[in-house]
Amino acid sequence: MEADLGPVHVATDHPDIAAAITNVGGHAILTRADHPSGTDRIAEALAAIDPGRRYETIVNFQGDLPTVDPGILRRTAALLHNPATDIATPVVQFTDDADAAKPHIVKMVGAEIAPGQFRALYFTRAAAPWGLGPYYHHIGLYVWRRDALERFVRLPPSPLEIREKLEQLRALEAGMRIDAVTVDDVPLGVDTEEDLAQARHRLALPALAASR
Repeated sequence: MEADLGPVHVATDHPDIAAAITNVGGHAILTRADHPSGTDRIAEALAAIDPGRRYETIVNFQGDLPTVDPGILRRTAALLHNPATDIATPVVQFTDDADAAKPHIVKMVGAEIAPGQFRALYFTRAAAPWGLGPYYHHIGLYVWRRDALERFVRLPPSPLEIREKLEQLRALEAGMRIDAVTVDDVPLGVDTEEDLAQARHRLALPALAASR
């Protein structure tokens, strides 16, 4: 909402999450629980929210990145001003090259087409590309052109997607264009109880009495 790019809806498969959103005046939509990815969930929610196809740009921003700067969303969405771009995503240049060897940190390999802007050629859990030069940490949020999103969810998982466990490779293997923009900071990803405590501290939220 702070990014002010358009209406915001929370897509979830859990009634408690939907209730938490509606209780603070937000918009929530319940989806199936068997989606293989967040992208598939977004596609189901979009069809229900906008059957008249009013919106052509879709921001897929997952709730495990609660501290992301709204400016990152705006800068990423601006990449779709290029009509050749199907999908936009942000990256951050590594400050410690040792992190490039960590498989849980996804790297973007791209061709620079403007200062701080890339056409993505590949995403990998390996340290790539080889040789001297910067590495780029991929942040897992996406801005989709609607027809690209709808095409993507109709495609079966691709060989490289399965091998790397990275769904964006399905789009690249299908010939879709992904552009990336460099931003300054990696937002905190909430994957553990410790991450949750850190996120609540950053956002000045009260601690939970007990984890659920």
